[in-house]
Amino acid sequence: MYKSIKEILSNPKIDSKITIKGWIRTKRSNGKISFVEINDGSNIKGIQAIIDKEEIQFEAKKLKKLTTGTSISLTGILILSPSKGQTYEIKTTNFTIIGETDQETYPLQKKRHTFEFLREIPHLRIRTNTFGAVARIRNQISYKIHEYFQKNGFLYIHTPIITSNDGEGAGEIFRVSTLNFNNIAKEKEVNFKDDFFGKQAFLTVTGQLHGEAYAMALSKIYTFGPTFRAENSNTTRHASEFWMIEPEMAFFKLEDNINLAENFLKYILRETLNNCSQDMEFFDNFIEKGLIKKIENVINSEFEIITYTQAIKKLESATRTFEIKPYWGMDLQTEHERYLTEEIIKKPTTIIDYPKEFKAFYMKINEDNKTVKGMDILVPRIGEIIGGSEREDNLDKLNKRIKELNLESETLNWYLDLRRFGSTPHSGFGLGLERLIQYTTGMANIRDVIPFPRTPKTLYF
Repeated sequence: MYKSIKEILSNPKIDSKITIKGWIRTKRSNGKISFVEINDGSNIKGIQAIIDKEEIQFEAKKLKKLTTGTSISLTGILILSPSKGQTYEIKTTNFTIIGETDQETYPLQKKRHTFEFLREIPHLRIRTNTFGAVARIRNQISYKIHEYFQKNGFLYIHTPIITSNDGEGAGEIFRVSTLNFNNIAKEKEVNFKDDFFGKQAFLTVTGQLHGEAYAMALSKIYTFGPTFRAENSNTTRHASEFWMIEPEMAFFKLEDNINLAENFLKYILRETLNNCSQDMEFFDNFIEKGLIKKIENVINSEFEIITYTQAIKKLESATRTFEIKPYWGMDLQTEHERYLTEEIIKKPTTIIDYPKEFKAFYMKINEDNKTVKGMDILVPRIGEIIGGSEREDNLDKLNKRIKELNLESETLNWYLDLRRFGSTPHSGFGLGLERLIQYTTGMANIRDVIPFPRTPKTLYF
């Protein structure tokens, strides 16, 4: 089995014969010599191959077919490069064109393309340096998420994608149905008993509720999967389909939850810096200057913990003018979160004890009956990155909260069973994978950190 470019360069054997397979990024000629840059996706730089026309016998038209995007198998001798920009290169002895590319129609050429243009070709943009690097960072973060939880005694569980309830109670849900829309239009009424499941069904907005069921038997679990929000928002931070990491822990209080979330975040960032140095240097140089230092500051910082009330007071006394004036009872906006972490506290900050009015029904209410045992971790330049809470473990209080919010208690009866039978204090948090990737790479738009983005009015393929 042939080795990837990354594998070859990680243990280079000078003057050895090697074979690589990949796609041509660029080709330039200098008289009798051609310089071909080949990348197979295993690293960001790829490798340069030198083709000497006088040393290799082939038809001239074969060399002309070595164009951007063409796939190739190339054999040669690995040598030290005399040129700047690379340590090694290949002195070609033979090559075979695997798949040609028509330069008239191939949309990726040797130039910088805008992200807006590349979003129109998500199936091809992965061939660029930027999106190849994003994919490798996404892979590394995903791997380290599993590694962290497995090392710390958590069990990975799979929660359903189709569910009968709105886990957040916000109503921003996609319905799943096999009903004939033409008949519905005629009848002007929907009878969900005739639907596939015999009731309303939705795409999940969170795996948390089902995760709690497993935590009540296995103590420490985590879910990691896709979630869906029918939120008609066209910001750079929102997508209709995204991935969530959601651990749930029995016997954990809010303080335990905060400590775990901070430790988890630092671990993922540290491991990504250590294992993806070339890609991170690329993002630091071309996407966000100072990115690596920003992440190192998070890793080395002791997170500040303040209450929501304290946060509002700090914002109200601020000298700057906000687009939305801060007041007690409002949900903090990104501008407020960033100002707190960048201008006032100047480091990652955990805010606790939010007003219950804009928090989910399952959060445990504090003794003041105004706030909940919720927590959001904020980081500079992005704002909220993790949200969590201690869950309400008292059956009567949870029932009361469900009624206050006019939620359908029938669909949540199974969830209430978790409080009826052997209830215990428990906590958990959620972290959006794409938001973490945005923060780690400096990529400004969530559409650029997920392979095939799903957003309002956008559904390629």
